[in-house]
Amino acid sequence: MQEQVDREAIAISLKASRITASTLRQAFELVLGKVRELHQNRQAPHGRQSIKQLMNHNVPVNTIPIEGDDGLFDRVARKWNVDYAFHQTGENKYLLLFKSGQADAVTAAFSEYSALVLKQAKEKKTPIAEQAKKAEKEAERARKPKHHERKREREVVRE
Repeated sequence: MQEQVDREAIAISLKASRITASTLRQAFELVLGKVRELHQNRQAPHGRQSIKQLMNHNVPVNTIPIEGDDGLFDRVARKWNVDYAFHQTGENKYLLLFKSGQADAVTAAFSEYSALVLKQAKEKKTPIAEQAKKAEKEAERARKPKHHERKREREVVRE
């Protein structure tokens, strides 16, 4: 950013001898406008943010209902550089708020997210801890005899 401003300043200073005061003023206003725009872009948060921060961008916002893991959507949305916020409406139910101008990127991110959710549902592996408990129970059953014979012993008590 600084390098670009320096280049523009040098270019303006070289042409300054041929430029009138009004054109010089216009050039400085353009450069100042670009610097302000870059500064504002750096100040605005990107990615996941609170609803209040998203509304402070002063752009129209759209919503999509989502059920499931919001962390999985975070990973996908980072790839697509989307500005968004979540509002929880219930247990594992969210309302995704995003900028209207990024509708295409959100659609692509949402389709990738949906594919990942479907893939996870198919693979649905049991956690290792549960697998270990299940194997331990099966090993315990294998150690015990299947048929338990009863032995009757007669106790003779003589006095």
